[in-house]
Amino acid sequence: MIHMGRRTLLAGMAATPIVASARTRSSPVATTCYGKVGGTIERHLLVFRGIRYGADTASTRFRRAVPPRPWTGIADASGYGPAAPQTRATEATSEDCLFLNVWTPALDAGRRPVMVYLHGGAHAHGSGSDPLYDGANLVRRGDVVVVTLNHRLAAMGYAYLAGLGGPAESGNVGNLDIILALTWVRDNIARFGGNPDRVMIFGQSGGGAKVVTLMAMPEARPLFHAAATMSGQHVTAAGPMHATRRAKAWMEKAGAPDIATLMRLPVDRLVEAMAMTDPLEGKGEISFTSTLDHGVLARHPFFPDAPSEAAHIPLIVGNTHDETGLWIEKMLRAGDTTWDNLPERLARETVKDLAPDHVIRRYRELYSDRSPGQILLAATTAGRSWPGHLIQAEERARIGAPTWMYQLDFPCPEAGGILGAFHTLDIPLVFDNVDAAGSRTGNSPDARRLAGQMADSFIALARTGDPNHRTLPDWPRFDLDQRPTMIFDRQVGIENDPRREERLFFAAVPYIKPGG
Repeated sequence: MIHMGRRTLLAGMAATPIVASARTRSSPVATTCYGKVGGTIERHLLVFRGIRYGADTASTRFRRAVPPRPWTGIADASGYGPAAPQTRATEATSEDCLFLNVWTPALDAGRRPVMVYLHGGAHAHGSGSDPLYDGANLVRRGDVVVVTLNHRLAAMGYAYLAGLGGPAESGNVGNLDIILALTWVRDNIARFGGNPDRVMIFGQSGGGAKVVTLMAMPEARPLFHAAATMSGQHVTAAGPMHATRRAKAWMEKAGAPDIATLMRLPVDRLVEAMAMTDPLEGKGEISFTSTLDHGVLARHPFFPDAPSEAAHIPLIVGNTHDETGLWIEKMLRAGDTTWDNLPERLARETVKDLAPDHVIRRYRELYSDRSPGQILLAATTAGRSWPGHLIQAEERARIGAPTWMYQLDFPCPEAGGILGAFHTLDIPLVFDNVDAAGSRTGNSPDARRLAGQMADSFIALARTGDPNHRTLPDWPRFDLDQRPTMIFDRQVGIENDPRREERLFFAAVPYIKPGG
């Protein structure tokens, strides 16, 4: 069934695509391994939305998905498919969610670079249909093919049930869905003008975390040739014992005493239980993520090192200067952080375990002119979101893997710039979509120019395996001596070891993923 949150919108969606009875002559039709699909023409580009790459997962709940059944006729690919079941849904959702979207200049033998985007939303929310992910401007800028996709999320994609009698792969079926989509790209994208031998995967936040996790998965690595992680600070996956505790707590909340019952429960009940408080962290919704299951995922993405098997894959590691501005936005706008309440707020928003008064003392030494709110933003970013990005770049440098690091400093123009360059702000820039709904970059000449530079860097990585291009200063590979980092701001340039004193200060304690 298709849902909008817990409310049923439509029922009984078939596992085969909807086949259009008639199409206009101008509608583009492409042929896939499974059948024909009919898309749309939008400002001289061809767009195919809602192409089925996998069968309805209701029949393979918590198990590896299977390819779709072949169809006859022309399947309608003019609208997005439903998103995966999730809490707080803002669009139609269904267990029948394995759909992808393609933007292309032409259905020819152009063999263009292919850019496959993995959406954010931790591992629990979102879809490939967000307006910020519209691939049209990337296609126009770079003569590339862009793909976005939906896959199973939250408990449906990452609940680790192996220790409770469930499928061995259950803790990573969301990633296996992505692998199935990348397999579809390998087998079909040439018919959409793309080059299956030049596929780049990129993603932001949870999508970036999935990118680096796929780099640690032998089954995934042959399916892509370049990668970029944007604020995807995962270093470790969930451990199997912690993942089992979460799965057990979720089953109890859903009213499932055993796996057989869990398999039969209505998806609404399962989604409702996903809203429970996380049993390990004691806050937020229950957290499901990629799991170290000793099979599908046999190692952590960046512990104890970067996987040498992925050393040949060029990687961009990106972060924003003020990541936590997204989560503490209300406090920053209120301007009510004081020296008295700063310690409590700092303790609540950081991951690295340092005494708040010790952190505040050091930051007041480094930045004597900053307000308590400004210190809150800087210290929570350095003690929560930044360390994972540094570890990724450092570990890649240690094995000599081609890696480029960037930091977005361009601030959101709202509220006089006090929110800084927060988590997610780089998405519309990389997609050259500063005018899209949901973009918070503004559409000033500076924002448009920066979007072009960032988009062209990602296009260059997809095309050549190197993000350098003619409108960008030279971008050296990251190394441990100089730590060159491209600063994307009104003025773009390289800075060696940015925020060095903050980095060294927090390096005194290890980075441990909460609840991992």
